[in-house]
Amino acid sequence: MEEPMDRVHENMLDGNAAAGILDEIFGGEMTASPTECEHCGREGELGSLLTFTQAPGLVLRCPACSEVMLRVVQTPDYTYLDVRGAVYLRLARR
Repeated sequence: MEEPMDRVHENMLDGNAAAGILDEIFGGEMTASPTECEHCGREGELGSLLTFTQAPGLVLRCPACSEVMLRVVQTPDYTYLDVRGAVYLRLARR
């Protein structure tokens, strides 16, 4: 019998899987941007987050505590961005 956690890991990618949509939203490479988990305080690059693409949109989770840090959902008219799980997401100025 397959363990439920195995199915979760099958759908898990690293944060680089979100590179295209983040580039579209922010207009640049985002995977190297630093961020901090609001739940456990882990700091790391956006590309190190665990990315799930099987939801309606993208869900990026902290690799240390598995809490949701960022959600992105796109509809035909809008992009919804929820970053309540991140203390910060640092963007370089151009």
